[in-house]
Amino acid sequence: METRFVTIDEREPQADRIEAAAKIIKDGGLVAFPTETVYGLGGNALDPEASRRIYAAKGRPSDNPLIAHIADFAQLGPLVAEIPEAAQILMKKYWPGPMTLIFRKSQLVPESTTGGLDTVAVRMPSHPVARALIRAAGVPIAAPSANLSGRPSPTRASHVREDMDGRIDMILDGGEVGIGLESTIIDVTGEEPSLLRPGFISEEMIRELFADMTVDAASIGPVSPDMHPKAPGMKYRHYAPRAQMTIVRGGQEAVRQKICALAGEELRAGRKTGLICTTESRPFYEEMLRPLLGGSENAGERLDLVTVGSRRDGSSIAHNLYDVLRSFDTAGVDVIYSESFEEGQLGGAIMNRLKKAAGYHILDV
Repeated sequence: METRFVTIDEREPQADRIEAAAKIIKDGGLVAFPTETVYGLGGNALDPEASRRIYAAKGRPSDNPLIAHIADFAQLGPLVAEIPEAAQILMKKYWPGPMTLIFRKSQLVPESTTGGLDTVAVRMPSHPVARALIRAAGVPIAAPSANLSGRPSPTRASHVREDMDGRIDMILDGGEVGIGLESTIIDVTGEEPSLLRPGFISEEMIRELFADMTVDAASIGPVSPDMHPKAPGMKYRHYAPRAQMTIVRGGQEAVRQKICALAGEELRAGRKTGLICTTESRPFYEEMLRPLLGGSENAGERLDLVTVGSRRDGSSIAHNLYDVLRSFDTAGVDVIYSESFEEGQLGGAIMNRLKKAAGYHILDV
C-alpha cells in the first residue's frame, strides 16, 4: 500500500485536503491525523472492517478497545445507551478536550470497535484538524494512537511515518501536537466515576467535581494477563522503547547519584547508555560521567543524555516524553535510566506512561 503524506494547516485546515481524507474514511480506509494529545489512526468507528484494519495496521490485540472520536454532542446520543449525570457534568467542563468517557454502548457500535465489550469509549477532541475531519467524514472516527502497538505514541507526523508508512492510506501532517500524552479516561458506567487512565486532566481536577471518584488499579500498576481491558493502555505494554528501561525513584539527590552509579557500570561494560534527565539535572550528569567517556569526541557514541524538560514545567516533560523515548531507538542504546516525575498536575500521567514504558521496572533509593 502506498501511503499519501499530506501537510495541512493545523489552525485553518484546507478544505480540499480534509475532503480527500474524509473520503478515505467513508470508503473504509485509514487516515492518521493530529489531535491535541497525540496523532490518531482513524477509521470509521461504525464499520467493523475499518476497525479490523486499524488493529491489523497497528499489530494491536483485538481485545484492546478503540476510542470513538466525535465532533459535536449530537453525535454522542446514537453511540451510547444512556448519558449519566456524571458524564454530563464532565462533558460540560472538559469537552471538547483531552478527556475520554466510557459509556454503555448502543447497538449501533460494533464489538470490533469496543474490543468485544458492551461499553464504548468516546472523546470529543479540540484540535481543528481532527474536528474538521470528523465533520467531513460524517461518522464517528475510531482513532487509537497512530503507532505500532507497544511503541511510544506519535507526537509528530514523522513518528507516524516511521511506524505506518505502507500500512495506511494517508497521513495528515499538522505539525507537532500540543499536549503529548493521551487523553484522560473516565468510566461513567458505575455509581461513581472511575479513573482508568490519567492524562492532562488530572485526578485532582476530577476530584473537584467528584470527591468519591475511584481509581482503577490498572492506572497504578501491572495487571493480570487474563484481564479484559475497558480502555486503551490498561493491559498491554505501551509506550516502550526497544531497550530495557529502569526508573529510579526517590529523593532527587539520591536518584541522581544512583543513576550515575548505574550508568557508570554500563559505560565501563561497553554498553551504550541512555539517560532521561531534566534541564536542572543535566549539568550534574555531564560533570559526573564525563571522566568515564574518555573525552568529548566519543561521548555521543557511548552516552545518550537527553533532556526531557524542566521540573518547574511538567507540561514540557509531557510534551517531549514520547519524542525522547523514540530518540533512544534511533540512537540504538542498550539500556535506559530515567528519573521519576511524580510531582505536579501532570506527574501522575507522566509516571503512568513511564512505568508502562519500563515494564514497571522501578528502583527505589
